[in-house]
Amino acid sequence: MMKRKSISAGKASLVLVLCQMISALDVPLDSKLLEELLQPPTITQQSPKDYIVDPRENIVIQCEAKGKPPPSFSWTRNGTHFDIDKDAQVTMKPNSGTLVINIMNGGKAEAYEGVYQCTARNERGAAISNNIVIRPSRSPLWTKEKLEPNQVREGDSLVLHCRPPVGLPPPIIFWMDNAFQRLPQSERVSQGLNGDLYFSNVQPEDTREDYICYARFNHTQTIQQKQPISVKVFSTKPVTERQPILLTPTGSTSTKVELRGNVLLLECIAAGLPTPVIRWIKEGGELPANRTFFENFKKTLKILDVSEADSGNYKCIARNILGSAHHVISVTVKAAPYWITAPRNLVLSPGEDGTLICRANGNPKPNISWLVNGVPIAIAPEDPSRKVDGDTIIFSHVQERSSAVYQCNASNEYGYLLANAFVNVLAEPPRILTPANKMYQVIADSPALLDCAYFGSPKPEIEWFKGVKGSILRGNEYVFHDNGTLEIPVAQKDSTGTYTCVARNELGKIQNEVHLEVKDPTMIIKQPEYKVIQRYGQVSFECIIKHDSTLFATVIWLKDNEELPDDERFLVGKDNLTIMNVTDKDDGTYTCIVNTTLDSVSASAVLTVVAAPPTPAIIYARPNPPFDLELTGQLERSVELSWIPGDENNSPITTFVIEYEDGLHEPGVWHYQTEVPGTQTTIQLKLSPYVNYSFRVIAVNEIGRSQPSEPSEQYLTKSANPDENPSNVQGIGSEPDNLVITWESLTGFQSNGPGLQYKVSWRQKDVDDEWTSVIVANVSKYIVSGTPTFVPYEIKVQALNDLGYAPEPSEVIGHSGEDLPMVAPGNVQVHVVNSTLAKVHWDPVPLKSVRGHLQGYKVYYWKVQSLSRRSRRHVEKKILTFRGNKTFGMLPGLEPYSSYKLNVRVVNGKGEGPASPDKVFKTPEGVPSSPSFLKITNPTLDSLTLEWGSPTHPNGVLISYILKFQPINNTHELGPLVEIRIPANESSLILKNLNYSTRYKFYFNAQTSVGSGSQITEEAVTVMDEAMASRQVDIATQGWFIGLMCAVALLILILLIVCFIRRNKGGKYPVKEKEDAHADPEIQPMKEDDGTFGEYSDAEDHKPLKKGSRTPSDRTVKKEDSDDSLVDYGEGVNGQFNEDGSFIGQYSGKKEKEPAEGNESSEAPSPVNAMNSFV
Repeated sequence: MMKRKSISAGKASLVLVLCQMISALDVPLDSKLLEELLQPPTITQQSPKDYIVDPRENIVIQCEAKGKPPPSFSWTRNGTHFDIDKDAQVTMKPNSGTLVINIMNGGKAEAYEGVYQCTARNERGAAISNNIVIRPSRSPLWTKEKLEPNQVREGDSLVLHCRPPVGLPPPIIFWMDNAFQRLPQSERVSQGLNGDLYFSNVQPEDTREDYICYARFNHTQTIQQKQPISVKVFSTKPVTERQPILLTPTGSTSTKVELRGNVLLLECIAAGLPTPVIRWIKEGGELPANRTFFENFKKTLKILDVSEADSGNYKCIARNILGSAHHVISVTVKAAPYWITAPRNLVLSPGEDGTLICRANGNPKPNISWLVNGVPIAIAPEDPSRKVDGDTIIFSHVQERSSAVYQCNASNEYGYLLANAFVNVLAEPPRILTPANKMYQVIADSPALLDCAYFGSPKPEIEWFKGVKGSILRGNEYVFHDNGTLEIPVAQKDSTGTYTCVARNELGKIQNEVHLEVKDPTMIIKQPEYKVIQRYGQVSFECIIKHDSTLFATVIWLKDNEELPDDERFLVGKDNLTIMNVTDKDDGTYTCIVNTTLDSVSASAVLTVVAAPPTPAIIYARPNPPFDLELTGQLERSVELSWIPGDENNSPITTFVIEYEDGLHEPGVWHYQTEVPGTQTTIQLKLSPYVNYSFRVIAVNEIGRSQPSEPSEQYLTKSANPDENPSNVQGIGSEPDNLVITWESLTGFQSNGPGLQYKVSWRQKDVDDEWTSVIVANVSKYIVSGTPTFVPYEIKVQALNDLGYAPEPSEVIGHSGEDLPMVAPGNVQVHVVNSTLAKVHWDPVPLKSVRGHLQGYKVYYWKVQSLSRRSRRHVEKKILTFRGNKTFGMLPGLEPYSSYKLNVRVVNGKGEGPASPDKVFKTPEGVPSSPSFLKITNPTLDSLTLEWGSPTHPNGVLISYILKFQPINNTHELGPLVEIRIPANESSLILKNLNYSTRYKFYFNAQTSVGSGSQITEEAVTVMDEAMASRQVDIATQGWFIGLMCAVALLILILLIVCFIRRNKGGKYPVKEKEDAHADPEIQPMKEDDGTFGEYSDAEDHKPLKKGSRTPSDRTVKKEDSDDSLVDYGEGVNGQFNEDGSFIGQYSGKKEKEPAEGNESSEAPSPVNAMNSFV
């Protein structure tokens, strides 16, 4: 595979010469020329507008300028002339306007505070600097104050105020302890933007006496320390949890103004226990991607480089398990002035026209004012060639006396911009800046660029001649650039010679000679070939080259695109590379690279290392590359290519692939052209105009592709009109008053000739209007300004070159820019479907008033208040978007018995239109939610006390509560159901005449006029007979019972000791030996779950035994006849039952499911229960 790239010396110098501008001159960056030309002053360096200085060091106010002749400098201070000669402390640097104010030898910085402005002046005009405000930095001491110790209850919030002294610039705040260690910060404890230290909730470990706030003043490199603050946290049990409240900012809303381009910092710090988590959202939009960051444990929202689009409402939400709090910050982004088009220096010839344009934007829009040579233009000397038109100065028929420096000032309440731009009127004879007799060398068939950098005023005309007495150069074989450069697109050997450049204007004429040498291209006439070599053999790659005899060539070998291994086995000869004693690691691609000062070529070959075969085998390889390529029958749009195939290497060639290179537009890049069967060695190729073709052929067999052939000779086709027009033409406005026309440009290959341009045409659709057209350079966008808002346009873009136009293009429809809709939807009607659903209707907005592509409609709705509670809450608006031209929509998820408001807005591609008037509607009553709680307390022999809370969501007017209850016996059977209706204003009830020691299940719900809500259930037990409880306790405390238990324990201990001794003395028991010997499957060790005595354990689900389930005589545990248990009928009992079912312990209102019988566990039974089992 061979690659070629050519390096033209002319291209490098082409970059250094600036293009000449229409109706204005560009002065080339030539040092000798710049020293000779007159030029008004230009400020090159100045101090910043807001200049804070160290009061202990000398003040240096910079002002540097250039000009011809060199400018002189003067200063004003606070608007009046500053005579530096009268102040011994002030000096000006030589050949400079920079002031040095000597502070270190007795001067006081405060005496030199003020506003300074520098003026640089020569005979051509005066340039001025910005207003430089000088202020010395300040680092005042902390005011002495008596700090009382902070005594805080555990869990409460706390703010430690820093309140640093006001310095210039403001100090950097941080908190440390007495050991100069930074205090740790977290989600709970953090420093706010104002420097205060915030505790969302204090903990005992926060107790310390050395909370110290430090203020670091960077300008003076000083640190001031506040007196230590003492915090003592005292504990109270239990610690009360609290829902979030915001410590900063306060209230529900606040505002903030930030300037465009600055960093927006918003902060929310909340108190609460547990520590709240902060979340940020932007109402009605998304936080900007890639510019949004969260700091200080998400308490600070940071948005970089803000713009007007970042204005809006930002909400921070602090949340913990008890609730949430939020705050809305309304952000407005204003803008100090910023440049749209800053004025640029203008160099004109006498009699020429020109303009200075000064366009700036800001919020509010800045005011533009002009000065000339530092004086307001209204009171400056008149110049008949000058006319001021707002932000533009128009110059007509200028003369040398029109030279001056103009200043544009754009200002609003947030700042100003000041720019100097000179008008320099020059009358200069032509000068040629390219060195005489410069030699250019290029490779044949590559472009040649001959420079003729020039300057003159008026702008000279350039002509080129070949030879000393040759005729002027013209024709398609040459390209003449505006900067004077002569381009020969395809240099041939006969292009060698001397070329003369002539520059002339009305003030004179000058010429310069340059020389061109066209060299033969470097070629590899014998390329390295693919090799398969046996391990430990020897291999050699050839690389025989041919190059121009006047050029020096170097040959470099690479392995896998890296340097050859540092190994003596690799021998590099003049025309070859030899590898001795080949190993497996030598496998790879070897490349021969030939370099000269003008071009470079390379060729590669693959080496495959194989093991020595036991018997010779046929080697199948990729084919050798075709050779002897020949072009015949050259026509404008076709040519015939023929070639000779290379060796097939034992695998027939199946296909030939033909590739081409466009040396004119994409040199060095090969493109696929076509392919033919392996039996064909000639093909007629279709060509495009204005392309410098080279062809190569690649052979393909079953093993792979060959290396490419050597390129054919080059063939430059003639130029022609473009065959096609740009694709993907679109018209979309970016502003309400413009139309942005874009297209995909043609490639150089598609241009068909030099001078590719585009004719852009447009006219308003459905209006009897003529086409407006403009011809633009080879770009892909054109902006039409001053269009009506969102009207359709017919658009077409036609390609053209120096030979003519492409075919007539097809028209596309585009639209000018959208603007926000003008009117709101009308006749908004709401139909309430049920207590949670409503349907809203509206009349569509006329399309003319939409002023853009209709995206749809947005319905904003929010709950105003609950009709049952009459209490307002924070309005949280919800938004539903209905796409397209819909005129109705459903509002789901409404709360019953509530008052709502809504409005409707139309949406286009620019944004939302105005809202319709708020529409009020009310939802009807619904069924209530379940009561918030149900507690059963004070159990006695025949009564229970019930307490409850009203429903969290009454969803209407409560009319009553319904209580149902029924007893549950020991077999879990339910008794008769009793129902009681309770007035809605009651919150407790005492149930009497109940059975003693009986479990009851209660069902409780609330009612509105619509119906009953969901119910809440609980269970409770009346207490047992007091006499029986006393008897059981008496039995359990009898002495004989205690003695019996002790005797049983002693007997078990003696048996264990005897077993232990027998085991150590005699090993196994006889019975055990028999069991081991016979291994009777009927005899199995008794497990804990087969009914044997011992501790209860259930490894499957850890459930206790059912109430009353003792191990029967057949040593099995019977399953209950019913799968029901008390657990199935309610939740909330946290105690134990005796055998008679009486309740032991206190009632608890827990909702988690617990065992129905609390006395059943894996632990040993209590003495009372043991006694009951004997009775």
